[in-house]
Amino acid sequence: MSKPSAADPPSPAPHVADSHGLIRVHGARENNLKDVSVEIPKRRLTVFTGVSGSGKSSLVFDTIAAESQRMINETYSAFLQGFMPTLARPEVDVLEGLTTAIIVDQERMGADARSTVGTATDVNAMLRILFSRLGQPHIGSPGAFAFNVPSVRASGAITVERGVGKTKPVKQTFTRTGGMCPRCEGRGTVSDIDLTQLYDDSKSIAEGAFTIPGWKSDSWWTVRIYAESGLLDPDKPIREFSEREMRDFLYHEPIKVKVQGVNYTYEGLIPKIDKTFLAKDKEAMQPHIRAFVDRAVTFQTCSDCGGTRLSEAARSSKIKGISIADACAMQVSDLAEWVRGLDEPSVAPLVAALRRTLDSFAEIGLGYLSLDRSSGTLSGGEAQRTKMIRHLGSSLTDVTYVFDEPTTGLHPHDIHRMNELLLRLRDKGNTVLVVEHEPETIAIADHVVDLGPGAGMDGGTVCFEGPVGGLRAGGTLTGRHLDDRAALKEAVRTPTGALEIRGARQNNLRDVDVDVPTGVLTVVTGVAGSGKSSLIDGNLAGRDGVVVVDQTPIKGSRRSNPATYTGLLDPVRKAFAKANGVKPGLFSANSEGACPECNGAGVTYTDLGMMRGVTTTCEECEGRRFGAAVLDYRLGGRDISEVLAMSVAEAREFFGGGEARTPAAHRILDRLADVGLGYLTLGQPLTALSGGERQRLKLATRMAEQGGVYVLDEPTTGLHLADVEQLLGLLDRIVDAGTSVVVIEHHQAVMAHADWIIDLGPGAGHDGGRIVFEGTPADLVADGSTLTGEHLAAYVMPGVTTFMGPRP
Repeated sequence: MSKPSAADPPSPAPHVADSHGLIRVHGARENNLKDVSVEIPKRRLTVFTGVSGSGKSSLVFDTIAAESQRMINETYSAFLQGFMPTLARPEVDVLEGLTTAIIVDQERMGADARSTVGTATDVNAMLRILFSRLGQPHIGSPGAFAFNVPSVRASGAITVERGVGKTKPVKQTFTRTGGMCPRCEGRGTVSDIDLTQLYDDSKSIAEGAFTIPGWKSDSWWTVRIYAESGLLDPDKPIREFSEREMRDFLYHEPIKVKVQGVNYTYEGLIPKIDKTFLAKDKEAMQPHIRAFVDRAVTFQTCSDCGGTRLSEAARSSKIKGISIADACAMQVSDLAEWVRGLDEPSVAPLVAALRRTLDSFAEIGLGYLSLDRSSGTLSGGEAQRTKMIRHLGSSLTDVTYVFDEPTTGLHPHDIHRMNELLLRLRDKGNTVLVVEHEPETIAIADHVVDLGPGAGMDGGTVCFEGPVGGLRAGGTLTGRHLDDRAALKEAVRTPTGALEIRGARQNNLRDVDVDVPTGVLTVVTGVAGSGKSSLIDGNLAGRDGVVVVDQTPIKGSRRSNPATYTGLLDPVRKAFAKANGVKPGLFSANSEGACPECNGAGVTYTDLGMMRGVTTTCEECEGRRFGAAVLDYRLGGRDISEVLAMSVAEAREFFGGGEARTPAAHRILDRLADVGLGYLTLGQPLTALSGGERQRLKLATRMAEQGGVYVLDEPTTGLHLADVEQLLGLLDRIVDAGTSVVVIEHHQAVMAHADWIIDLGPGAGHDGGRIVFEGTPADLVADGSTLTGEHLAAYVMPGVTTFMGPRP
């Protein structure tokens, strides 16, 4: 080894450009953050931890990522900014060292029926070009294979100017060949409305024939318009309507009619139902309206296209015997093999790009999907991984990737693959920020930021910042629970009966026969895509007494809050009205009691075009949302705005006794406390809640429904390690009270706590769809023949080795 000599020149000083190695955040105050200051290393993997509602998303998404996007938008011209979303600057004093942020969140993809996995990932676009070049018979351009493009034919005369003041009519014909099935319009299904759910045809309109929620016999939409339109006989039973009357009653186009001297719009019942109910988001509907829509509307596979969404011509053009409909129906891993067999030099670059994209599906654990699957049916974890596909082969470096719980919906067997992808993005020179609860992902972090110590107003501070080893020794809630391992039950409950499932064939299920025990806690598990949701949701949902709490996210505007979503506001308004001798409507900020200045919003908004709008607290109501007269009315010494400012725990005590005692409100607050939301403020906008808080809010609401069986789809999503313990306690209380609980879950702590496990697999897609194990958790560990059994055995505490067979 040579030694440096005295004559060797000194090492050059680091270049000033290399000194910008940190993202500095000082004084962050978004949502519940309390002047948070952190320094995040660039080109490293940083994991943000903490209980649900501690402020992780507020720091990562609402502060760092939001400011990065806002600053990028400001580089465009004012003209372009006028067409872009207006982003407000986060509440933060200093943000330095930001790079371009690419956000990969868990927001569900569009639920439009025309959006599929293929369209969302651009694979369909490549397939359409491929078939337009190689398909036989040749039917046209790529649009001829697009189920979102209808065929159009038109002809007529156009006027052509030739010379000064001279025109000549010319006959023109326009034709565009699209791939849309004309019957279902590219949806793959056709809807049919059950008329028996809309009215009782033995009654007349005047007798109250309508059975539609909210359509009373004296409302404008029934007797006052339908009856007085002059088109129908209001005193004749509907079943005695003539053919013309029935057509006018059901399908008449909108026309103006006079009712008591005032013009109103009359239109047929079917288009009216379409506009009033079917055009709205079903999840945002009130429960009784949602139940009505479920009863009244049925969806059937389109008989013309067989559910492929494509026209007959598009299905007739094939490559090596495969049509584009066949290709989209294949499992992605099989489609990748088919594409690899195409050897045509004229389309070689296209085939290579298509092959890389399809291989990315398998690499990220989504090889079991098919391209024709509606994107709205993907779980939150599947949607997030689908969004990741376009970034895997990117050549960009020095980019900040922001992930929101990327392991959501993943079996323990698949988590290591996700971890490898995160590390690969980092190793390309990118900054990777991950909000996560999974210990396996926290363990691979270069840097950890732990927020807390609690949730809501009890959170919003940095409890720890540093390496993973320091987190374990730091004494924070996350550090204490990081190495938790649940023990297997020493004694399991005895089933009281069984729910039989016979010959289940939904999606990839292979004539599955299984008995789901009742009176116990049953966990249905298996790798992602093995058929868990198909088995349970497809065969138990809809049965009498079965209440399903799925992963469909709750939606709401700034005017929606936990009090309105759970129905708590109704008994509260009635209690205020009874105590003060006034109408309940006065105590709604969306109705009569709203502040006249801000219309109950609590703020006033000034739109400044392409510049950031200005939101200011309403000076009239000082942000309390109600008119001054309404705030004079009190219950138990509090006005309605003070009640909405209470936490669930405070309100639970307030409505539990004394002058304000309201049993109906107290029951709802009990359920919110049971799911761990005691810290939540009743009037907090739903838009400010984290994903875990929204799911638990939904769980608390659905628990009010009477049923003998609860089906929960991955209830640990978004839950901190400490919150999982509380969830298990809640599930135990529900089962001990006599209700059966079926949980679709990957979390090993929930598996270990189960009385009975049903494991599907052995793989995903066509490699799954079978029952590979039924029995107790102890038997699953001792069996050790399935992937779930191997990972559960590795997870359980060493002190329960008497239950375990050999470790894998």
